Parts: sequence; structure tokens; C-alpha cells
Amino acid sequence: MTMIGFIGLGNMGGPMAANLVKAGHEVSGFDLSGEALAAARGAGIKATEDLSEAIDQADVVITMLPAGQHVRSVYGDEHGLINGIGKNTLLIDCSTIDVETSRAVAEQAQQAGFMMVDAPVSGGVGGAEVATLTFMVGGSDEAFSAAQPYLQLMGKNIIHAGGPGNGQAAKICNNMILGISMIAVSEAFVLAENLGLDKQKLFDISSTASGQCWALTSYCPVPGPLPSSPANRDYQAGFTAAMMLKDLKLAQEAANSSGATTQLGAEAMKLYTQFADEGKSDLDFSAIVQLVRDS
Repeated sequence: MTMIGFIGLGNMGGPMAANLVKAGHEVSGFDLSGEALAAARGAGIKATEDLSEAIDQADVVITMLPAGQHVRSVYGDEHGLINGIGKNTLLIDCSTIDVETSRAVAEQAQQAGFMMVDAPVSGGVGGAEVATLTFMVGGSDEAFSAAQPYLQLMGKNIIHAGGPGNGQAAKICNNMILGISMIAVSEAFVLAENLGLDKQKLFDISSTASGQCWALTSYCPVPGPLPSSPANRDYQAGFTAAMMLKDLKLAQEAANSSGATTQLGAEAMKLYTQFADEGKSDLDFSAIVQLVRDS
């Protein structure tokens, strides 16, 4: 049994920590939300309002935080993790943040003598609950090998993307593809409606033809063809439009800083920004079809 401290017990972190408990590890968790702490306790996590208590005597610390500034603070502040944990503690950051911050924090951890990986995830809340997440991992070979046994308890696909920050790079590139392709699929269904083509017929054809993609076959943005998609639950979010917008912004920041041209990524960010400005950021990101239809 390993002592694990888990910081961030929200929609993703809570189920991920619960899977570690199911695997037989002792997990102490911290979150600012009383509701998240209550849910965590119900899953067998020793949830506390005191961060230092959550990481006390931890062999592994896993973080799932909203943004880069939170990661910098939790790890690097005077009373942060790097200054407050034992020297043999393994650090795993599962947050989705900017590459620059990820690499800066990893360098700080390395200089202090810690092994650390960035390991953002794909798969949404559903994947977190049933431990089928994909982890995109950045870090040294040694750190990846140390983190892999714990990641395997929370996910299905664990991929070493390279050195520090490369997990974040992979995540934002992947989600830029997803954001763009969801808009393309939405446009196709709206065009089909206007042309009098039945949506089920389009799905049956494109899902087995050259238009096949994850946004179509796993997350179809219109009700009917795929019963499991959020479109059949009034776009109750598995992955919110706000989260997609966050990732698209991170992709554009990375593109600008690296000199890459990502015109479709930039356009996707504009459309999701407009969608969020209409007060729909809490809907599933596949609800972007509503904006496409109304444009």
C-alpha cells in the first residue's frame, strides 16, 4: 500500500483518487470545495481542508488543478509542495496547463531533487470514473517508470510523450484537433439538415467512410444517431465548452510562442469564445452545433 496525497478532488480528480482507493492505496485528499470533500469521503478518501495534512507522509503526490498559476503556487510557493514534502516523494501533475509553466515547475522540482511528471488526461468525467483515461506523460524515463503503476490504476492508455512539458504539449495539440473536428462535424450535420439529408443516414455513411472521426463516432453532436452522446441528454457536460475553450487558448498561446501557424485552431477558439459569451460555457462542448446552426 502506498500513501498518496491527492490535491484537487473535483469532477476529474475525485473519481481518479477514488480509483486509487479501490486499488488498495491510502489516499489523503485536499480541495477548497466542501462538496468535493464530502464526495471524496464517501469514496473512502481521507479528505481534509488542510493541504499540509493531505500530503503529510505521502509517498506520491498527485495534483489536478485548474490552471498554471495554481500549479506554480501549489508546487513552488514558500510553503508549497517542493518545500514541504519528503525528498523521495514522487510528483505527478495531471492538470492541463501551459507548457511553459509545466516545464518551469518540473525544473524547480528537479533542482530540489524530486522526480516529477506532467500527465494531463483525455477521456472526460466518464473516463475518470471507470479508469479508462488516456495519460499523456512528460518527464524523464526514470520518472515515467515510477509514475506508470499509479497512472495505470486511473487510466487505460499511458503514453510517454517525451521530456518535461511534452505531456502538456500533446494534450493541447490533441484537443485542438478535437475542437476543430467537432465544429466540422457540426457544420456537416447542419448542412445535411438544410439539404434534406436524414441525420441518421449521414451518420451511418460518414461513420464508415472518410469522414469518420472521434467527434462523430464517439460524441455525435446531434441527438439520435449515438444514444450515448451528450446531445441526447440536453448537452449535459462530459467535457464542457469552457474546458474546450481553455485548451484552445492554451494551444494558441503555444502556437504564438513557438511561431506555429494554426489558423483553424484560432478560428475554433473564436467560435467557442462566442459560444461561451452567450452563456453556454457549462454545456458540453459538442453543443457548439447550436452556434453553428444559428449562425
